[in-house]
Amino acid sequence: MDSPHRYSQTEIDAVYRAIEERRDMRHFLPDPIDPALLQRLLHAAHHAPSVGYMQPWRFVRITDQKLRERIHQLVEQERIATAEALGKRQEEFMRLKVEGVLDCGELLVVSLMEQREKHIFGRRTLPQMDLASAACAIQNLWLAARAEGLGLGWVSLFDPDELARLLNIPEGAEPVAILCLGHVKEFYDKPMLEKENWAQRASLDELVFENQWANS
Repeated sequence: MDSPHRYSQTEIDAVYRAIEERRDMRHFLPDPIDPALLQRLLHAAHHAPSVGYMQPWRFVRITDQKLRERIHQLVEQERIATAEALGKRQEEFMRLKVEGVLDCGELLVVSLMEQREKHIFGRRTLPQMDLASAACAIQNLWLAARAEGLGLGWVSLFDPDELARLLNIPEGAEPVAILCLGHVKEFYDKPMLEKENWAQRASLDELVFENQWANS
């Protein structure tokens, strides 16, 4: 039986389409993003669920070009360090385009708030739920951006302490993501890392268990 709260089929199809067509984008056009559109996307992010309603996300919009270039330097340093840590896959990794920091129309840094230890509702045994909540905000922004025709790429190649110092993030707060947001020529028809044969999507059947772990 259908729920009385169900959206129309057209609206449902749009939600699933955004989920299916969302991509972690690395290639961007330099066109600016309309300020009203950026505000809508941030509004969507801010309406994410959060454990204990703590709303731990903080967004730093990077508008200074020199600062953007310094952030790119941090990402490049970590890209090289990651390649070295990958051993046999080093050369393969270095051929991948892993960020669009200098190319995207908007650059955002997402950080967790300071003084998170005061928020124990839902976090007493699972303190990492602050990060899970911030990830929900990022996903909201991601899906809204896709619906609006914009691409977004999540960059995690950086030293959080170095980025915190660069952005004057207070002690106790923690940057968790660099988001490249902007117009794109086209969206990848598959996730980029799948297209590049870096990894393949696992079968859902392998990831869903019943009653016990790996219960067949």
